[in-house]
Amino acid sequence: MTLKTLALVLALAAGAATVSGARAADAVGQPAPAFSLPLRGGGGTLGLDKLRGQVVMVNFWASWCEPCRKEFPLLDQIYKKYRAAGFTLVGVNVEPDSKDAEGFIAKTPVTFPIVFDKDSAVSKGYHVSGMPTTVLIDRKGVLRWVHRSYVPGDENEYLNQVRAMLTEK
Repeated sequence: MTLKTLALVLALAAGAATVSGARAADAVGQPAPAFSLPLRGGGGTLGLDKLRGQVVMVNFWASWCEPCRKEFPLLDQIYKKYRAAGFTLVGVNVEPDSKDAEGFIAKTPVTFPIVFDKDSAVSKGYHVSGMPTTVLIDRKGVLRWVHRSYVPGDENEYLNQVRAMLTEK
C-alpha cells in the first residue's frame, strides 16, 4: 500500500467517524449530487447529467479493497444483463494515483465505464465512508438506495433494487 493510499484509507476512516448513517440516509430521496469525472482511457469526462433517464448504479471502489475485487465481476454481469433495459453502472475509483486501479482493471476487465475521483470530492458528496459503497439513482436523478461494503450474496439485493427501478417510468 502506498503512502497516498494509506492517507486515503485514514481519511475515509476519519470520515466514517464524523458522517453518521443518518446523514447519508437523509440524502436518500434527494437529488443525487452532480458530478463530472475523467473517464478511464482518456476518453473525456462522464457527467451524471448525461445519464438522466437511466437507472444508474454508482460503485465507489479502490484497488486495495478486497470486497471491491470480489464484486467487480458480478457488477459487470449486472451491467451487461440490464444495460439494454435502461440501466448503467459507473465505477468510481477513489485512489489519488490511478496506477494501481489500472493494474487491477487490466487483470479484471469490465465493460462498464470507470472514472477517477482522485481528490475524493465526489465521494465526499455521496458520504462515502468505506469501500465499496454502492448507490442507485433513479431515472429522474433521485438518490434512492445506498449500500456499504460487500459480502457474497449482496448482488441479489442489487438485482432486486435495479429490477424494481427499471419497472418505474
